[in-house]
Amino acid sequence: MTRPSEPGWLLDAAGWLAGIERSDSPNRDARPAGETTRLIVIHAISLPPGQFGGRAVAKFFTNQLDSQAHPYFASIATQRVSAHFFICREGMVTQFVSCFERAWHAGVSCWRGCERCNDFSLGIELEGDDQTDFEPAQYQTLTTLLAVLREHYPIEAIAGHADIAPGRKTDPGPRFDWSRVKP
Repeated sequence: MTRPSEPGWLLDAAGWLAGIERSDSPNRDARPAGETTRLIVIHAISLPPGQFGGRAVAKFFTNQLDSQAHPYFASIATQRVSAHFFICREGMVTQFVSCFERAWHAGVSCWRGCERCNDFSLGIELEGDDQTDFEPAQYQTLTTLLAVLREHYPIEAIAGHADIAPGRKTDPGPRFDWSRVKP
């Protein structure tokens, strides 16, 4: 994973941010023709739940999670999930899916009357859960990443997973400080 240094992250012609660690996820596909990327969805994930560190999230997003490494993993190892970006507790970031492609992060979802949010959104996962405050380094990286993405896309809103899948999802959760995300 890479921590953003000074300004200089650039989106290349293939939708990857230069200077960011890249780990290609197979859990992606083409966006529908003519669809505009206009929403960013903030998520939170920890694997196993409530535990931070390690490579379990990266393995999950690349279909390499060992179902026997932890009892919880057996229940999710066959799911096909990804996100465009993952920001760990230390603020390091990994990109799993090109911004030009559809990552499988939102699932059944709706935003402003539009269903299938994966079609028109970018997904950013923060390493975290509903019970733990997020780290200052994560907010710093998130702020930098959001600024870069806003330069390239007509972003209309930033929403939580819970906002687009109410009743089904709770992330990024009550410990996420929305005041630290510029509108």
